[in-house]
Amino acid sequence: MYIKEINIGNVCIKNNVFLAPMAGVTDKPFRIICKDFGAGLVYTEMASSRAIFYNDSKTKKLLDIENEKKPVAVQIFGNNPEIMGEATKYVTTFADIIDINMGCPAPKVVKNGDGSKLLTNLDLLGKIVENVVANSTVPVTVKIRIGFEKENIVGVQAAKIIEQAGAEAITVHGRTREQYYSGKVNLDEIARIKENVKIPVIGNGDIRNKKDAKLMFDYTKVDGIMIGRASLR
Repeated sequence: MYIKEINIGNVCIKNNVFLAPMAGVTDKPFRIICKDFGAGLVYTEMASSRAIFYNDSKTKKLLDIENEKKPVAVQIFGNNPEIMGEATKYVTTFADIIDINMGCPAPKVVKNGDGSKLLTNLDLLGKIVENVVANSTVPVTVKIRIGFEKENIVGVQAAKIIEQAGAEAITVHGRTREQYYSGKVNLDEIARIKENVKIPVIGNGDIRNKKDAKLMFDYTKVDGIMIGRASLR
């Protein structure tokens, strides 16, 4: 009833339980282990579009998905639409799906205008998605939070822009950047996003066991779920 095949663009995924991209965690060995234990889709650690653009060897090693069970999504981040587009030209040659990080709360990412900071500039957010889609031959997805702070909940608005820009799916972490990983996930906001777009929505946050997973599916009607920190336990 809950666990089933899901299509993201032209990519058919065996089940709708995904492993979240996590910096310093979802490296190649961890992805292989999680895929063997049944994860429908796994993601690389997030990679800087600027580093890809300048041909950084460490970053390109981070994106090595050779000989892994398909599909594998590659996550990139950045705040310059042109550079994001150029990085996409490289990533699209081997990724099954390209995911754009617009949810990372880390200070070193936010201070550069990347990750969740983009939720404060929805015009730029839209241009980035458009440029990545225009330069990709594989489906493009986006991972967001519901807003930057509680006074500025923009999840529905951002999701509509992302869909209009050509993305094939959206993952929503139901917290603001201000919350980091504290407090409870806002299931109401995830449900509102699901109601307002036609593309698949993946629910993320506070899914630690079957009960949590069932609640996410039942309450929000999402098309799939993403497991992050709980995968380490």
